[in-house]
Amino acid sequence: MNTMQAVVLNAFGAPLSDMQIARPVAAAGQVLVRVIASGVNPLDTKIAAGKADHARTQLPAVLGIDIAGIVESVGEGVQGYAPGDRVFGMTGGIGGVQGSLAQYAAVDADLLAHVPGQLSMREAAALPLIFITAWEGLVDRARVGAGMKVLVHGGAGGVGHMAVQLAVALGAEVYATGSVAQRAVIENMGATFIDYQSTSVEQYVQQHTGGEGYDVVYDTVGGATLDASFRAARQYGGHVVSCLGWGTHALAPLSFRAATYSGVFTLLPLLSGKGRAHHGAIMREAGALAAAGKLKVMLDAGAYTLDAAGVTAAHAALMDGTARGKVVVQVAEA
Repeated sequence: MNTMQAVVLNAFGAPLSDMQIARPVAAAGQVLVRVIASGVNPLDTKIAAGKADHARTQLPAVLGIDIAGIVESVGEGVQGYAPGDRVFGMTGGIGGVQGSLAQYAAVDADLLAHVPGQLSMREAAALPLIFITAWEGLVDRARVGAGMKVLVHGGAGGVGHMAVQLAVALGAEVYATGSVAQRAVIENMGATFIDYQSTSVEQYVQQHTGGEGYDVVYDTVGGATLDASFRAARQYGGHVVSCLGWGTHALAPLSFRAATYSGVFTLLPLLSGKGRAHHGAIMREAGALAAAGKLKVMLDAGAYTLDAAGVTAAHAALMDGTARGKVVVQVAEA
């Protein structure tokens, strides 16, 4: 067949549509993937609503940034992949590139990695964006290593629960903020829980660091939490990283602690074409950690299918807060 089923966004803020569109072919450097599962991120809902100009979406668009699937064919020059391989990655859904809410996707081989046997395809589809975001912050920007004190804001969230597990795997002494209801989740990942609702920045910095502050603070929440992060960084050399460094913030609290700041923009390789092989390498690291039992993704139990109604329901679960873990759309059976 030369066509395939897809869920298409034809206008921002409008209902999604079920459509038959042209089935892609793997060009040079690409892999044609039969999509098994598509991870859903808050960014997908923002794109659909027309509130994510930075994603440079071109309409009509097939959304879906995260993919897990089976290699159907490989394009010229591609090595390391063969038909039947299970693969995953953060491969499209922005910048005019077709996403994973379709039966097939032709994707840049550099963005992919093999799915380890320990991961289901649903788990694999849930990992790419959130793990890459955690890795770029903790490893690429902050160089987290053994013995460092790391604070993760929003430790039970999507990026947050990846960052906590990654920091633990890197040998750091990890702390994470959350609500009382999230305490068990955070502690089971190996972090010390901090109730941000009842404890001030100054109180937990004093309690856990003797007032010195944390070597690395990863803000996954943004807004006032980023401002709090500046006050929690270690004096002389502390480092704050944020994947939501939007808005206007006063840098004085950071400067007064002689600390530094880095931003994370995970979409950049997809939009610029630069650094894509690094994303594939990060996905291989995710696979290795999962295979070693050091990385688990929290999945929402909801069952969502590849049709406009199913994807709309998946988006709604994220927006209304009923999702408990990462939402995944089941595109096909493995």
